[in-house]
Amino acid sequence: MSHLTSPGPLRDIPAADHALGLGVPGYAHPLVAPTEWVELARPGAPVDWTVLSVGRGPGTRRDPHCLTAVARLRAAGVRVLGLLDARCGTRPFGELVSDADRFLDWYRVDGFLLDRCPADRPGLVEVRRTAATLRALLGGGHLVLGQGTHPYPEYMEVADQLVTFRGAWADYRWSQVAEWTAGYPPERFCHLVHGVPGPHLEEALRIARWQGAGTIYFTDRTHHPGRRTSATTPWEALPGYWDDIVSRIGPRVME
Repeated sequence: MSHLTSPGPLRDIPAADHALGLGVPGYAHPLVAPTEWVELARPGAPVDWTVLSVGRGPGTRRDPHCLTAVARLRAAGVRVLGLLDARCGTRPFGELVSDADRFLDWYRVDGFLLDRCPADRPGLVEVRRTAATLRALLGGGHLVLGQGTHPYPEYMEVADQLVTFRGAWADYRWSQVAEWTAGYPPERFCHLVHGVPGPHLEEALRIARWQGAGTIYFTDRTHHPGRRTSATTPWEALPGYWDDIVSRIGPRVME
């Protein structure tokens, strides 16, 4: 269960007892980040899902290196999601469906992350339409809405999981969770946080559990002030404490 937090000392946040898994927002291309992709397939790694993205989508053609990486993950039982960029609701429906078709044809993905998804009430109708089409294409599958904030509550009816926080540790450590989330189990929510210092990792895990998130991704990597970088930069490589976070969360139990 999630709770509305108050901005008090973090050391006073009580622990929660639900299990956590990792949702990996998408590493750099397997040729650029080979170690990262291999680590995701480590036996027992607590990975709920990982995102495949080639230029913010499926790319222009089937990539053999991505095929190899996806095959390795599938053999390890790791769910792979194709990234579909909704561009805050400005992406045409036909383009999203076309990208989804290519992801399925080329990589046989297990679901989708609908990134930069609208979060307001007016956007719900089109997101519901898109989600229904994606589920039909998948024949089920796993659908995550990457809003990065708490959306209008009825979005919970659309997807398997919502990314309700995506941002910096400086904001996360004082964040609050919407009260309506208390009515849903932790596996319905995901938090993605960059810039988490190693000494604060346990604090971050406590916050995630207390706020009712079941899937998380924490990294000590962050944006570089004054340097022109893409929004994905903090997520493109392993956090420096990868082994530590894997051991703290515990082994993934294969179903």
